Amino acid sequence: MTSNISAWAIRKPVPTIVLFVVLTLVGIASFLRLPVNANPSVSFPVVTVTITQPSAQPAEMETQVTRRVEGVVAGLVAVNHIRSTVTNGVSTTTVEFKIGTDPDRAANDVREAVAQIRSDLPQSIQEPVVSRVDVDGSAIVYYTVRAPNMSAVELSWFVDDTLNSELLTLPGVQKVQRLGGVNREVRVSLDPERLLALGVTADQVNTAMRELNTNVPSGRGEIGGREQSIRTIGSATSVEELSRLSIPISGGRWVQLSDVATIEDTSSEPRNFARLDGEPVVSFSVSRSKGASDTVVADRVAARLAEIQARTPGIEIKELISLVEYTKESYDAAVTALLEGAALTVVVVFAFLRNWRATLISALAMPLSILPTFMVMDLLGFTLNSISLLALTLVIGILVDDAVVEIENIERHVDMGKRPFLAAIDAADAIGLAIVATTLTIVAVFAPVSFIGGAVGQYFKQFGLTVAIAVLFSLAVARLLTPLMAAYLLRPRAGHDHEAKRSRIGDVYVRLLGWTLDHRKTALAIVALIFVGSIALLTMLPTGFIPTSDSNLSTLKISLPPGTRLEETARISDEMTRKIRQRPEVDSVLATAESLNQVDLLIKLRPRKERKLDRKSFELSLRPLLAETPDIQATFASEQGAKDLSIYLTSDDPQALTQAVRQLEKEMRAMPGLVNVQRPSPCCRRGCG
Repeated sequence: MTSNISAWAIRKPVPTIVLFVVLTLVGIASFLRLPVNANPSVSFPVVTVTITQPSAQPAEMETQVTRRVEGVVAGLVAVNHIRSTVTNGVSTTTVEFKIGTDPDRAANDVREAVAQIRSDLPQSIQEPVVSRVDVDGSAIVYYTVRAPNMSAVELSWFVDDTLNSELLTLPGVQKVQRLGGVNREVRVSLDPERLLALGVTADQVNTAMRELNTNVPSGRGEIGGREQSIRTIGSATSVEELSRLSIPISGGRWVQLSDVATIEDTSSEPRNFARLDGEPVVSFSVSRSKGASDTVVADRVAARLAEIQARTPGIEIKELISLVEYTKESYDAAVTALLEGAALTVVVVFAFLRNWRATLISALAMPLSILPTFMVMDLLGFTLNSISLLALTLVIGILVDDAVVEIENIERHVDMGKRPFLAAIDAADAIGLAIVATTLTIVAVFAPVSFIGGAVGQYFKQFGLTVAIAVLFSLAVARLLTPLMAAYLLRPRAGHDHEAKRSRIGDVYVRLLGWTLDHRKTALAIVALIFVGSIALLTMLPTGFIPTSDSNLSTLKISLPPGTRLEETARISDEMTRKIRQRPEVDSVLATAESLNQVDLLIKLRPRKERKLDRKSFELSLRPLLAETPDIQATFASEQGAKDLSIYLTSDDPQALTQAVRQLEKEMRAMPGLVNVQRPSPCCRRGCG
């Protein structure tokens, strides 16, 4: 069957040529359309339920909120683990489903389950927030915004209104988050003495202000023969208008709001901050949507911001941190390695075949196999990332194997005196089944890698399938195009002894092969020694989920004791920033705090060529600095944005649980290989992590 295919391609070359021309053109178009990302797109079915009840104690939150949420989600299908964290006024329950569960379906199931018990929860809680944990939803680029002629309120509103609305219209942009800045607030400060003198209560002022801000349906009416809905709308358009608000008091009298209160158009009390190298700044981050290209989204954002900058000359928008730079560097390095591998493959093939026509025919198998692979990758929703590019780099030498075997056998038949046309048919007939068997063996080895279960399988799904697809296309090239090109491009030669044509490399190989056959026991002993040594070395290699990257961004998460004021958090943040900036590897530090006692230090490192330490070594070198700072818990975020190891202990006995956690923490600190062992504080009554 396979030999008949080769003979058909040789006798009827037009369909084969048209087929590969179409595959090549479609492959080029797919390559230009494929997203370029740092890692494959993965999705884990993890859903969080966050419920806030201001001023509630952890024990109260646990019994009235957390236990009820855990009870209702525990009955859902495919639930694997449920973890809850309870702090003052906040209950967070993380529901982890089994790998393979649709994340959207999991989020909807949890949302419906929480809605069923909404009436059983305390009425004073805020609306429960059910969200899906999105691994790909982290920010890819950070910008700072400066405007000397604008106040902090105006600049923050510019980010929230103009930048946010315009950037979200770009394809691939999922979220724009402002970091730092303040919100506008109209503050009404009541004067107790004036209230008492005029006989006005705070409740009367509050009622009048509520009635002022009204937007409610008020029935319907007929205007011009048509029915129109009517709404009652009332609000103050300025601070001056609000100050003239009339408040009814006893005795049929009225007073204005300005008589009993001071009205200020100001900013809200800061509950977060952003500081660049210790100086206050307003910044924002941009996150891409799932499946979008890092590079394309970053370029679109940069182009749109350039347009906004051009029409608002008084505002300076500057890129601060870009994770896309590391993605581009990795992509360029992988493509360079791919091209270098292809070039070296051609050199090696020419060294053995010593025929430029045969080498050209064999070398064409590489682009004609890889380009159609991009077409299938596009159809399957793959991206150009570290894993898929690794697969292509690995398979580049395999793609030419079938063509080399095919062309070498055809060359042998030509050396026997046959014309290339007949030699291609006979050689393809003789070698066809062996080539198919070799290719399918490679597919049988790599394809199952894509069907590994668990979290590892999501990363390596693109690896195995990419290799298998490329190898199958190389089989098609070897069985169709290689015999066709050999039949029409090779030149006939007079019959002569093929052994006399052997090269020096071939002579060395034949002598080595002869020695191996003459000394079989010695050869087997050498092979066994190499095998045993390889197994011994394998046990010495460190293991991990994915390799540690050397990106230019290191994220340090700092937690301070509960109740810490924002000013104290900013002071410690500035002190840490000052010390970290003294390191030669550091370019700048952006500190962002989304809560009063937690701050993230985004440390931008210098380019890899300008620093001696890689990112991981730099983080390890900062451990003494973190250890000498009292009353903080500091940890560096890993590639997945979490700690490398988390251990949870559960118990109904708070004292026994606390004692066990302290003992475990003490023993883990003494273990080699573990750094920054920390116990979150405070722990909830039923569990600690």
